[in-house]
Amino acid sequence: MKLTAKEDIEAPIAFVNAVLTDFETWERAAMRRGADVERTDRMPALGVGMEWKVAFTFRGKTRKLNIKLASMLAEQSLGFDVMSKPAEAVFGIEMAEMGPRRTRIVLTMELKPRTLAARLFLQSLKLAKAKVNRRFTLRLSQLCAGVEDRYRNREKV
Repeated sequence: MKLTAKEDIEAPIAFVNAVLTDFETWERAAMRRGADVERTDRMPALGVGMEWKVAFTFRGKTRKLNIKLASMLAEQSLGFDVMSKPAEAVFGIEMAEMGPRRTRIVLTMELKPRTLAARLFLQSLKLAKAKVNRRFTLRLSQLCAGVEDRYRNREKV
């Protein structure tokens, strides 16, 4: 199953890229929401090959993911491979400069089941694909609004 959403942000592409690649902030945000996040690579700098183990509770069960930064083109795109026992996903973020203070983000996620239970779950998601896509787009809009707020607050200082 493939989900896609796009949104425009009122901020320069360099700022958007800096926010999206600030992985320590994303780790802390996940921990504030109750997830256990552990960085498993030994890379000293930002780059392809960064890995995390993430555990969180969803629908009453503890879910565990391994996330790997699979590709990265500065101010263009980020690609992540997400692995878990029941399913795997490829997650991509593309950035395009629309103007000096406007950036378009395109988010894509492709889910692939690895077990029968995951296959049944994805089949039920496909039946409600319009609703799932709306929620996916809403989450991207919220993320983009947060990036815009950070940019506006940074300008005022």
